[in-house]
Amino acid sequence: MASRLFATGIGAPEGPVCLSDGSMYVTEMSASTLCVTRLDHRGNRRVIRTTGGRPNGLTTDGHGRIWIAEAGLKALICIDESGNEIRRMQGEGAERFLFPNDLCFGPNGLLYMTDSGMAAEDFINGQAFVDGYMDLDWDGRVYEIDPAAMKVLRAIDRKIRFTNGIAFGPDDHLYANASFTGEIYRYDVFGETAPKRVVFGNVLQPDTNPDFKGPDGMAFGTDGRLYCTVYNQKNVTVLDRRGELADRLILDGPQPTNCAFTMEGKKLRVTEVGKGQVEEIDMPCDGLPLHLPKFT
Repeated sequence: MASRLFATGIGAPEGPVCLSDGSMYVTEMSASTLCVTRLDHRGNRRVIRTTGGRPNGLTTDGHGRIWIAEAGLKALICIDESGNEIRRMQGEGAERFLFPNDLCFGPNGLLYMTDSGMAAEDFINGQAFVDGYMDLDWDGRVYEIDPAAMKVLRAIDRKIRFTNGIAFGPDDHLYANASFTGEIYRYDVFGETAPKRVVFGNVLQPDTNPDFKGPDGMAFGTDGRLYCTVYNQKNVTVLDRRGELADRLILDGPQPTNCAFTMEGKKLRVTEVGKGQVEEIDMPCDGLPLHLPKFT
């Protein structure tokens, strides 16, 4: 399945959210943009809101509001479809946010967010990691958040080496990944005991690439498979229900950051920062429907 270009000229895109009319939201992380953008069904670009920090992951709720993991501002921000800010939180005390990365709603209406575990200015320069980044004291986290009260309910996990993508699977377990190890973790967040980190699989492939590569955003299909973008690996790696390698979908750009299924037509859209584009791939299945809670 070859990819094709859906949109070009996007400033380091991330956070894809596909909408029912064929359009989509993305974030733009480049220093010259730093915004939330809407791409129409032809890929034409319109800025919704400039945040000025480093907007990363996105999701939407049942009211159509947009939730932003704003890594540069160390904040979770909610805006309406016109870009007006509705609410914001930065965490408190030991749970003060450092690098909000990606987020999704669960079947219980709560919001789940990864925090990569270090402030951007301490490990990144533009889109590149600083020297010695692997040896820094990473405290990557997975949070459970009450979106109505804008309050952290619990830290599900900590001390992950650069927490990144997050998604709920068809088994209602929460999945999150660690970019530095390549591992995908699974959590039973609805069990009677505290969730424990279970290694579900690994998406890295052996090669001679000396640069950093690792899992980024991910999504589940109705086939039960996990589709995970792998930065600097030029593919979307597919894991089956057992966490074993099922496929690698080759991309045009080398640095994919996230992916989202379209709401109709069995397509996967992939944001890619190396060339500043969104790619589209025909798929054998639809995406697993996202949870879109409504609350005041």
